[in-house]
Amino acid sequence: MAAPHLERRYTPDDYLAHERHATYKSEYIAGQIIAMSGVSWEHSLITGNVFRVVSTQLLDRPCTAHASDLRVKVSAQGMYTYPDIVVVCGTPEFEDAQVDTLLNPTLIVEVLSPSTEADDRGAKFGYYRTVPSLLEYLLIAQDKMLVEHYARRGEQWVLTATTDPTAVVPLPAIDCALPLSEVYRKVVFPPDPIGAA
Repeated sequence: MAAPHLERRYTPDDYLAHERHATYKSEYIAGQIIAMSGVSWEHSLITGNVFRVVSTQLLDRPCTAHASDLRVKVSAQGMYTYPDIVVVCGTPEFEDAQVDTLLNPTLIVEVLSPSTEADDRGAKFGYYRTVPSLLEYLLIAQDKMLVEHYARRGEQWVLTATTDPTAVVPLPAIDCALPLSEVYRKVVFPPDPIGAA
């Protein structure tokens, strides 16, 4: 009888030592280092569109937007991720003198992919909700027009889902507005298999 295979558990220090010298990005969740894969054309378009719209509105405000490359730490769980977009308002707080790991995001945006959707909706959002500074969380579908906006209201998170192409999603924590027409600019959706008959 073969011995059960045990996955190696990494410490946050192991992860940071690896990540700061790696040629590719990885996330750290529950003691595991998880290499990040590439993104689709639609994912890249949507991320770029949202970053452009939000960062333009923040030009003269005390907030900054960052796309894909700024690592965020969820201190309570020791989770490290690279959100598709993160906005921080006020003075950014970092884990250490390397200034590459943000501790106080205000808004996090994730564009959903088949390989990440379950985590973005489930465990990862559960971890994000423990970050005191996080006030809004956006999940954006790439295969259909759908933006899910979670807003912190005291101890509760309130969900508003939007599918109307003429709608504008308010982002009150950063005093911005996100038109769906801009989120999905130049995105071509796959044909609907039900309506394609």
